[in-house]
Amino acid sequence: MRIGFVVNDIATEQPIYSTTRLAMSAAARGHDVCLMGLRDFGYEPDGSLSAITATATSGKRYRSLERYLEDVQSATRARTGLDDFDVLMLRADPAAEAADTAWASTAGLAFGRMVAETGVLVVNDPRSLADATSKAYFQHFPEVVRPRTLITRDEERVREFIDELGGRAVLKPLQGSGGSGVFLVDLKRERNIAQIVEAIARDGYVVAQEYLPAAKDGDVRMFVMNGRALEIDGVHAAFRRRPGETDVRSNMSVGGKAEAVRVTDEMLHLVDAVRPKLLADGMFLVGLDIAGDKLMEVNVFSPGGLGSCAALYGIDFASAVIDDLERKTGMREHYGSEFPNVQLATA
Repeated sequence: MRIGFVVNDIATEQPIYSTTRLAMSAAARGHDVCLMGLRDFGYEPDGSLSAITATATSGKRYRSLERYLEDVQSATRARTGLDDFDVLMLRADPAAEAADTAWASTAGLAFGRMVAETGVLVVNDPRSLADATSKAYFQHFPEVVRPRTLITRDEERVREFIDELGGRAVLKPLQGSGGSGVFLVDLKRERNIAQIVEAIARDGYVVAQEYLPAAKDGDVRMFVMNGRALEIDGVHAAFRRRPGETDVRSNMSVGGKAEAVRVTDEMLHLVDAVRPKLLADGMFLVGLDIAGDKLMEVNVFSPGGLGSCAALYGIDFASAVIDDLERKTGMREHYGSEFPNVQLATA
């Protein structure tokens, strides 16, 4: 199987990223693995698609994620025809491009769509990912699993909504991820709500969301593959992200700590509730962020934490992901183009 991983920029990848773990797992299984960045694509006058890619030494067995990525990043880059791939996995984070280079994410998804049209399996489905670049995508999931939410740029309406919620709410930007620009506000204590709303609104719409008391203990990141909780031998790929002592956010990128967690029936019911939407949208691998009986976020672009799962449980969940991609490419060999990309992505 020839598999390509699309990242923001090969040079800025880190060994701890789940993408590195997935790529090394695929290489260890004997697959031809390439990495490419959002700025590396090309469209030729004859309609062919290519990208400047990097790959580690062929046939070399790696024991270290650091050494594997070092070899990829130092490898000689080569322009590669994209229709030669079996799978293209889109793992770029739009939030990393939001400030100055939002065009890169838009272009990456556009190229992803064109690659899918050549018969290459592209996951997650690029058409659906284009819709998901805004947090408004979250509002398409069942209301029963979502916190009450307001999306506006009107400061007065934000104040009214916080009051309706009992005086506390979480404010964050409509675009973005990784915990950037997230505030927990209390009408009785916070005097700077106007400034907070103004700061968020400079870059677009403001999301005001019901505060979930269960979030004080952090949230649970659960991996979902093909609409079902990712599980090996009865152990789920899930962990609790506990916030630091002085931060409401539990994102690992802002100091959250990973802890082992027991997946409850309540959490699995949430997976059941969102499964139809994930399947319909071709969302092969996603990360659900759960607090109590509600979803806080659905990460469909580059859910991280496979390394945390491996460290906590001693299980290589990345191999299960690659194994399923192998199964899908086998299905395509049998059925050809009978199934569109969006359907095959979660078959």
